[in-house]
Amino acid sequence: MKKLFSVLLALTLLLSMAACTTTEKKTEPATDTKSEAEKKTDDKADTKAEETKKEAAADVEVKGVFDVEITDAMKEKAKDFSVRLVTDVGGIDDRSFNQGTWEGVLKFSELTGANVNYAQSNSDADYIPSLSTFSEEGHDLIVATGFLFHDSIQEVSKTFPDQKYLLIDEVVEDCPNVVSAVFSEQQGSFLVGVAAGQAAKEAGKKVVGYIGGMDLETIQRFEAGYEAGVHAVDPNIEVKVEYVGSFDDTGKAQVLAKKLYDEGAYVIYHASGAAGNGMFKEAKERRLAGQDVWTIGVDRDQYDEGIYDKDGNKSCTLTSMVKRVDAASFTTAMMTLKDEFPGGQTLVFDMKNGGIDIPAENPNMSADAVKMV
Repeated sequence: MKKLFSVLLALTLLLSMAACTTTEKKTEPATDTKSEAEKKTDDKADTKAEETKKEAAADVEVKGVFDVEITDAMKEKAKDFSVRLVTDVGGIDDRSFNQGTWEGVLKFSELTGANVNYAQSNSDADYIPSLSTFSEEGHDLIVATGFLFHDSIQEVSKTFPDQKYLLIDEVVEDCPNVVSAVFSEQQGSFLVGVAAGQAAKEAGKKVVGYIGGMDLETIQRFEAGYEAGVHAVDPNIEVKVEYVGSFDDTGKAQVLAKKLYDEGAYVIYHASGAAGNGMFKEAKERRLAGQDVWTIGVDRDQYDEGIYDKDGNKSCTLTSMVKRVDAASFTTAMMTLKDEFPGGQTLVFDMKNGGIDIPAENPNMSADAVKMV
């Protein structure tokens, strides 16, 4: 792993296997007693992610998040209520992070009748202009999808102090008109790491891979959790790591996936947004050629992205690390409609509240792997 903070973050994930029995749902509340790994991490880790968890001021519950009562009064108010979203690069239909966040906004509109729309970013140069345009229009909530928006949100929110914003994946401090939503990506990455390690072990393989988008702290947390999960199954399995350098370069992601598979990787997990579609393309081509390789999706259940035989519904996706960004956008929009906008606060989504998980159905995982996670 690249940095000490990544190692320390990964240690917290060891409690996942201890806190869940083979018959318990992962989202059941953990016990009050911390594992030794957690205690060590609490003593040593000083990363922003850990500090965010400690300072979070708003509780959320993801299970059944869409099962809410919409009153006539709320529907009436929603007639004059609007939400706008600004995507990161990769597009609204990236089948990953942007799309998941937008799906939460769409669900909010479906239930309430509120007006929603989005602006698509082709580069980071589009962030401030799009945020500023929506702010000038005076929408009730503006959602920014991704930690790369941090500086832009910080700047624009001060220019428009009466405008309400939601920033996904990063904390903005000293901005009372911004809600921050962060996720414990390392927890879910640990689980899919266990799945990858077990699949490799069962197949007699000794190498798995990881493809990240940009080599930044948030994406390193995915890597750290994944590596810890793999090594919890077998410390002798090698985890080969590559970074695309962006979240939208599918061509480069495919080249990196080819490199990892050629080097013996049996499973590849990606945290690279739309770029990850290149990994799926490479894996599907190899599957069609008769090779036994697997992928692991991210943010959404990406089983469909791995389908290479539509007639047989066969997919190269072993499992996915589901990050409920849809719940973050939906929950914040609903709170805003109800005049409960938690400005200046941080919403933390993790395994305990259902904000991080794996799909309910994982047909390509063995029975032993399913029991382990």
